[in-house]
Amino acid sequence: MENLGNRYALVSGASTGLGRCFALELARRGINTVLVALPGSGLQQTVAESRRQGVQSVGFEADLSDQTQLERLCERINAGFQLGMLINNAGCGGTRCFTDPVNDYWERIIKLNVWATTMLTHRLLPNLMQAGKAYILNVSSMAAFTPIGYKTVYGASKSYILHFTRSLYAELRPEHVQVSVVTPGPMMTNEDVCRRIRKQGLFGKIGLLSPEKVARISLNRLFHRQSIILPGWMNKLNWALMQVIPVAVRLPLVSRVVAREIKQRQQ
Repeated sequence: MENLGNRYALVSGASTGLGRCFALELARRGINTVLVALPGSGLQQTVAESRRQGVQSVGFEADLSDQTQLERLCERINAGFQLGMLINNAGCGGTRCFTDPVNDYWERIIKLNVWATTMLTHRLLPNLMQAGKAYILNVSSMAAFTPIGYKTVYGASKSYILHFTRSLYAELRPEHVQVSVVTPGPMMTNEDVCRRIRKQGLFGKIGLLSPEKVARISLNRLFHRQSIILPGWMNKLNWALMQVIPVAVRLPLVSRVVAREIKQRQQ
């Protein structure tokens, strides 16, 4: 089993869903963790569960979409912890018409999914590179492989994560830093996500996996230095189909399915 020695794995968005599963799976493997999540999101419960596995675990509450909080967090981590792994899991999204009069909805997706992932990686990379052998895992989505109406900004942000990771993989490979991206399909991570998956019908359930299984698969393949991680056979099939079906065909198809969420919300 791969181990980071006395170094820590940092997981963002670690209080619930996939991030929590990453934290607990790392703890089961004997890996110390630095866990980051929003204030008031129940992070200390994940920290306590991790410690019960016999590892060191420390929690930091911060809103990573806020530049000041992100910079302060990185300073504290670089000063106090030696990192061997970074898992950029924190993100947000949903299904909306782009014309909806929402306040900072689009801005928050871009700040958290794109900017925070980029800057957290950049600020913590010198720390990681001191390990001799280190790992970065970025969480994208199957939505990264095709444009989707009503997930306009979310899909674009996850496409950014995919290309950012692939480019960084090529750049850091000589430095012995393994950079991988996982592209999960639907996961039952919280009640809001469960409700949206149910509204999409059969299409929304295709490739459905538990976050526990996605976390386990992702870490196994990260340690085996697989650069693009497609968890589950159905997601692999969906990816293969998206490579051969022209975008002019799949764009209206998937957009109509996702639009069901909008229609059901308005009823």
